[in-house]
Amino acid sequence: MTDKEFLDIMASGDVILGGSPVYETMHRLSQEAIRITVELNNSYHTHAAIISLMSELTGQKVDDSFGLFPPFNTDCGKNIHIGKHVFFNSGCKFQDHGGIYIGDDVLVGHNCMIATLNHVENPDRRADMIPSPVRIGDKVWIGANVTILPGVTIGEGAIIAAGAVVTKDVESRTIVGGVPAKVIKRI
Repeated sequence: MTDKEFLDIMASGDVILGGSPVYETMHRLSQEAIRITVELNNSYHTHAAIISLMSELTGQKVDDSFGLFPPFNTDCGKNIHIGKHVFFNSGCKFQDHGGIYIGDDVLVGHNCMIATLNHVENPDRRADMIPSPVRIGDKVWIGANVTILPGVTIGEGAIIAAGAVVTKDVESRTIVGGVPAKVIKRI
C-alpha cells in the first residue's frame, strides 16, 4: 500500500481493522517516524537541518518559517500538515495517523499531546481503530501540557489554556481551559 492510499483510507474515517493491510502500513510508517525522530531528538541540528528532517518526516516540504525545540515525537508523521510561521515547543507528542492540520501562525506549547485515533469500545475488537482528524486554525495558541482529542477542530485565534483537555470543538477567538476544556471568555 502506498502512503497516498493509506492517507486516503485514514481520511475516510472508516474503522481500521487490527491485522489488516492498513494496520500493517500504520506499523511501517511508525517505524519510519521512530527512525527520523530519533535522529531529530538525539543530537543538535541547525534550523535548516530541522526543516529537512521535518520535511522527511511529514513527506512534504515544511516551510522555512517553521520552528521546533526538540524533542518531538509522532507515531506516523506523514499525516501532519503544517502551515507557515508555526512553532512547536519541546516535548510535543503527536498521534497523527488520523490527520493533524495546523494553520498559519500557530504556537504549540511544551508537552502538547494531539491524538487522532480511538480504539473501538467493543473489547473483542479493541485492536480496531477509528481515525478522526484534528484541525487547528490560524493564529491559535496552545498552552503547555494541553491534550487535544480525536476529531476536535480549534477555530482561528483561539487560546487553549495550559493543562486543558480539549474534548470538543473550540470556537474561533475564544479562550478555553480546564478538564474538560470549557469557554473562559471570548476574545
